[in-house]
Amino acid sequence: METTARKYGSDEVTIGLIQMSSGKDPKANLSKALKKIDDAAGRGAQIICLPELFRSRYFCQDENPENFNLAEEIPGETTEALSKAAKKTKSSIIAGIFERRTRGLYHNSAVVIDASGSLVGIYRKMHIPDDPHYYEKFYFAPGDLGFKVHQTAFGKLGVLICWDQWYPEAARITSLLGAQILFYPTAIGWFPEEKESTKEMQSAWETIQRSHGIANGVFVASVNRVGREGRINFWGSSFVSGPFGEILAKASSDKEETLIVKCDLSKIDETRQGWPFLRDRRIDAYKGVTSRFLD
Repeated sequence: METTARKYGSDEVTIGLIQMSSGKDPKANLSKALKKIDDAAGRGAQIICLPELFRSRYFCQDENPENFNLAEEIPGETTEALSKAAKKTKSSIIAGIFERRTRGLYHNSAVVIDASGSLVGIYRKMHIPDDPHYYEKFYFAPGDLGFKVHQTAFGKLGVLICWDQWYPEAARITSLLGAQILFYPTAIGWFPEEKESTKEMQSAWETIQRSHGIANGVFVASVNRVGREGRINFWGSSFVSGPFGEILAKASSDKEETLIVKCDLSKIDETRQGWPFLRDRRIDAYKGVTSRFLD
């Protein structure tokens, strides 16, 4: 299914969000992703984003040391394959990777590969959750590269990962660094006993991310996985929103799908001029935000 955004005119860039399921075989998942990248580029996508930890099933549902065998170095097998794909398709690619930094030190990371095939950036997930069946603190050290913006042939991209999407500070800092689009590779879903409250959960998930777009005047692109893995039913619903929070395209909740979405980056200027939140920020009064709590 192909979905395109409304046409704003000039300064357009086309995003491809690959909403996919992941099986038990990492090599098969990579092969599937490469085929979907090729398809997305053939449909006009210039920036293509894969979900969080796309090469494997979401293994953080239990604490199993054997899962560390899924990790790989950056650069490594996945980045090499994605670099070839980026060069072949002349597209920039964002992909979530279980990074093996050194023996005993691992990160939940994302790489940005430009259309030339070069690795232009790495982001390491800053906020690490520890919830039932999301036992990420067992596997991942918190990111230590800070919030970053990656310059590509198609614009300045900010990348944040899943749990990061709930934090306005992450979106704000990344936007202040110059990001035009905030990408959120994601793995989120619901448990069987939560079925009745799923709509409310999904609404909150979407609302918080759209609000980051409004507050900062940027585009937001969130890509989730789909399918049942263990106890989690991943809810898909990948979407792109504009700099005033408007939904430009949204995927289904239960099917593999690639969204192809045109975004006019000139809308950032237009929106910020009409709603000058960055101008009116009281940066002299925000010292408290660096405290854990103000007693």
